[in-house]
Amino acid sequence: MAREIKKTNPNLIALIYNLRKQSYEEGVAIWKDVAIKLEKPARNQAEVSLSHINKNTVEGETVVVPGKVLSDGKLDHKVTIAALGFTKNAEAKIEKFGCEALSIAELAEANPKGSNVKIML
Repeated sequence: MAREIKKTNPNLIALIYNLRKQSYEEGVAIWKDVAIKLEKPARNQAEVSLSHINKNTVEGETVVVPGKVLSDGKLDHKVTIAALGFTKNAEAKIEKFGCEALSIAELAEANPKGSNVKIML
């Protein structure tokens, strides 16, 4: 029998709960999908590099990463990136290139319908 995995970080638990609630209230699936990905064990959460974001986005897009953003690569166009966490170097590079780095909760509050948001894994 598989062992049940439980999160212990109260902030992460609250974020998952709020994303599921918002998904239900707004009638959109994107926040539920992000919550499901955040419920995974930490070793299975996404780690996305800036070069991957740069390669798979265009100017002005909004990206949500249900995990951590790493500093590999650079950005050559402006994007808004929301993630569970950023490395220090990644955050510095994002600010240097004039892009915006947000938490997932901030993005969900600013864009409750999740329109024009892309999930990156």
